[in-house]
Amino acid sequence: MKRTFLILLITIVLGNSINAQVSTNDDIVGRDAPNTITTTVPFLLIAPDSRAGALGDAGVATTPDVNSLHWNPAKYNFIDNNVGVSISYTPWLRQLVRDMNLAYVSGYKKFNKENVLSASLLYFDLGSIQFRSVDNVLLRDFSPHEFAIDAAYSRLLGEKFSSSVAMRFIYSNLTGGVEVQGNDSYPGKTVAADVAFYYYNDEIELSGMKSTLMWGLNISNIGAKISYTTNEYRDFIPTNFRTGVGYKLALDDHNEFMFTFDLNKLLVPTPPQYYQAGEILPNGDTVIPSDKIIKYGKDPKISVGSALFRSWYDAPGTATAFVKNGKPSVFREEMAEFTISAGVEYWYDKLFALRFGYFNEHQYKGNRKYFTVGAGLKMNVFGLDFAYLIPTTQANPLQHTLRFTLIFDLGGLAAEKS
Repeated sequence: MKRTFLILLITIVLGNSINAQVSTNDDIVGRDAPNTITTTVPFLLIAPDSRAGALGDAGVATTPDVNSLHWNPAKYNFIDNNVGVSISYTPWLRQLVRDMNLAYVSGYKKFNKENVLSASLLYFDLGSIQFRSVDNVLLRDFSPHEFAIDAAYSRLLGEKFSSSVAMRFIYSNLTGGVEVQGNDSYPGKTVAADVAFYYYNDEIELSGMKSTLMWGLNISNIGAKISYTTNEYRDFIPTNFRTGVGYKLALDDHNEFMFTFDLNKLLVPTPPQYYQAGEILPNGDTVIPSDKIIKYGKDPKISVGSALFRSWYDAPGTATAFVKNGKPSVFREEMAEFTISAGVEYWYDKLFALRFGYFNEHQYKGNRKYFTVGAGLKMNVFGLDFAYLIPTTQANPLQHTLRFTLIFDLGGLAAEKS
């Protein structure tokens, strides 16, 4: 197939781990090679809005906003306004292709503090590609695309604690029905759910200054696997564990800071390490090329429910950074699978905001490392946010990534009219 299709395949993987390399079967303890976890529909984990995008992709424990459905829908119970809608747009991976975009529309309705409904649409356009045969014959032009439709219900459980359940329909059409490796292809479809919790305590004082402590937890994309062909093998979607803390400090009536910190971990199998051809098994047999026998790690062919638990202890732990006293360390590799997001937000007079953030991923798990900056402007009825990504390495596909978000406070509009 033409190079444009190769770019598509690269993008599917890179959306989850931009600098990831293909995991090898090298089973030598202390090898210096990545062991990146990949899934289908990785666009579900891309930060769709500008505020979180400027905070290093942190959002599970920030103050609530109209885009909380993506990060933690349980936050909606503590939002000030009753109705809100936002539109976000992100030109994606422009260092690779020129026509790939991510769009996001989100909204909520707060009936009272106890009950909030929200919904969103996330649409990922992978641009236009050409499918060609091995003989370079044009098969068809196609524009791969994916989308997710969400709906969530948020419920206040106590004065300072809330929870939420979100449902998600996922559609992914990457091939347009073109035959792939002798198999007919079709769009991948599945449904998934999120379970989220949020703690919000705004009754704290620090040296006479009003403060707010926040904590959040969201287990997202708990759903069935996806397949794009007629074969029996199906791939995991990016089930994700996200937790974090936030702290807001009001210096006075005009100046306010918020600090936030998130941890994320995929709850899907880590690729194991296999015996090499020619090695001797414990039972004395010799491994042949057609064998696929696990030496370190766990079998990745398990159910979604099993992966929720086994993903905490299934890593092979054989990479250089994880070996301890000459032996593989499962714990070290599992800890390396956490990504870190940290951000700082400053508001002046609740009208203008500045944001800074940092995102870090272990070098053997994708090696995404970047700083983020952004700003926000809020009027009575609408707000405007933008974010800019600054990678720590040169020639990074994420370089110059911009995000734009337009926010409409429909509750404020109704109040203004009245």
